[in-house]
Amino acid sequence: MAVNESQLVQLFERVLSLSKVDSTQSVAILKSHYSDPRTVRAATEAAIRLGAKVYAVELPSFNHPMAMGNDMTAYCGDTALTGNHAAQRALEAADLIVDTMMLLHSPEQEQILKTGTRILLAVEPPEVLARMLPNEEDKARVMAAAAVLEKARQMKVTSAAGSDFIAPLGQYPTVTEYGYADEPGRWDHWPSGFLFTWPNEEQAEGVLVLDVGDILLPFKSYAREKITLEIEKGFVTKIHGGFEAEYLREYMKYFNDPEVYGISHIGWGLQPRAQWTAMGLHDKNDGMCMDARAFYGNFLFSTGPNTEVGGTRKTPCHMDIALRNCEISVDGLVVVSGGDVIAPAASRAR
Repeated sequence: MAVNESQLVQLFERVLSLSKVDSTQSVAILKSHYSDPRTVRAATEAAIRLGAKVYAVELPSFNHPMAMGNDMTAYCGDTALTGNHAAQRALEAADLIVDTMMLLHSPEQEQILKTGTRILLAVEPPEVLARMLPNEEDKARVMAAAAVLEKARQMKVTSAAGSDFIAPLGQYPTVTEYGYADEPGRWDHWPSGFLFTWPNEEQAEGVLVLDVGDILLPFKSYAREKITLEIEKGFVTKIHGGFEAEYLREYMKYFNDPEVYGISHIGWGLQPRAQWTAMGLHDKNDGMCMDARAFYGNFLFSTGPNTEVGGTRKTPCHMDIALRNCEISVDGLVVVSGGDVIAPAASRAR
């Protein structure tokens, strides 16, 4: 059912309060013409109700000639903020930015975060925001899992579909998403509820198999047939299967960049209110489909850029692929089995 504007303001008040917005804070609303006006209005009103100093930064739309489709993750790197130093300084002056436009994977976002400014991305439809309203329990689950992943030196993923993947860890940090930005320099995304890290460079090896029903983003499609990815020295070297494998091969080939095949972040979903089935009930232009990225017990892996944690792969093609029914272990500890979160106990949903 539709969320009315009064309800949406109340939801934003809750999330901004969790993000430590009060009368001592300044809040910038970053928007463009494609931002959901309901989200922009609700974020602005909620920040005002909390006593914050509020201002808006509106940027023109940006479309790279190589971008295909309207999904916000279909082209990574350059944004409307690229080269706009005046707008960037205005954003850096805020304590918190509510991003309704999408700066993710841009160098400018990383520069802003280094100043201590917090960023909360909110680009999903209001009804999705309401269903996955974050809370302290979400953070506790994610941080409990992070305590394990941060110390891990190897992740192993297997499945009945044929996945058999090993990733040495430790070169890159663990990133958590629990739905609110409550620490200086923190970026988060409402809605979310998962964590991830990156394999050591050129060390991930094995096979990852997409089974029927697994999800490919930004295609926003459920696999109808198996797709097998062979991985050597951290890069996808072969993609096997039928039509859908051919489609994936041709899409990645289009970018004419060998770095699009690099294995990027790897992790698992911890959000019980996210639903594997939700993507099928939305238009492809409705947000980013965070349900697919965060649903409980998934294995989410990606290809392409790793600049957000200090890596060197600044490449425009970023695939997020969510697998079901995997067994994920870190340093021998099984954390996910058959789509259910097993350990640590504090990361399990009640």
